[in-house]
Amino acid sequence: MHLPNTYHFLPTALFRAATSPATDDPWKTEHLLALDGAKERLHLFEANLLEEGSFDPAVNGCNCVFHTASHVNLSSLNPHADLVDPAVKGTLNVLQSCTKVPYIERVVITSSMASVMVTGKSLKPGVVMDETWFSSPALCEEQKLYYHLSKTLTEQATLKFAEEHKIDLVTLHPGFVLGPLLQPVLNVTSEGMLNFIKKGQELFPDGTYRFVDVTYSSEAFEILHRLYSAISLPETCKKEKPVGPPFHVSKERAKSLGIDFLPLEVSLKDMVESFKEKNFLIF
Repeated sequence: MHLPNTYHFLPTALFRAATSPATDDPWKTEHLLALDGAKERLHLFEANLLEEGSFDPAVNGCNCVFHTASHVNLSSLNPHADLVDPAVKGTLNVLQSCTKVPYIERVVITSSMASVMVTGKSLKPGVVMDETWFSSPALCEEQKLYYHLSKTLTEQATLKFAEEHKIDLVTLHPGFVLGPLLQPVLNVTSEGMLNFIKKGQELFPDGTYRFVDVTYSSEAFEILHRLYSAISLPETCKKEKPVGPPFHVSKERAKSLGIDFLPLEVSLKDMVESFKEKNFLIF
């Protein structure tokens, strides 16, 4: 696959403002403009997920398009309007823009483990989830897992759209994202990890975290405590591990690309050091 020498950043969270464009906001752009080679090869475009044609200028001239995120609002009182619709319609708007550029060779969309794991299948020891699994929208609705619903419906809609328009589409299904912060502010995942470190506040009710493979939160906390003695173990980590069999996620597709995964200890340490450097964590 040919990749261009000029890279276009497709912002999924930069919305038009009435006063000044989001691309002029240093909190959203300064860290991107500081990247190596940004002066020569990075172009920023302002876009609105729900505005048809909004991504036309960004994808024009591209050989490959990466749509890297989805709108996240886990506390919304109207999750269909605030979470599901922007995810589905926004991604379809990106793909619609891509149909106008005949030389785009591939579109890569970051989906999530959320679109794979809510199936109702029995997770017995030895069961391995892979890319053939799809979450059930009905189960997501029933369990009020609206982020999972947004990712599942988005993937269903984009796969259908790509087939109809003969787009070479690849979807990625990461678990929980760790590591140092690129941006100067906290996002949902980094804020969740910060609360986990500072308060022992669980991100997932079952205490099971999908990093690269599956890890109990108690195991992650024990690593953090070993690396940083100032991080005290909460009472929940001193009890038995959560009830229920662990399940595993296939890494075969990633390994086939020659990807070597970082140990969890390295990712956790990098994240803590980043929190310290940006003054989100002091000890």
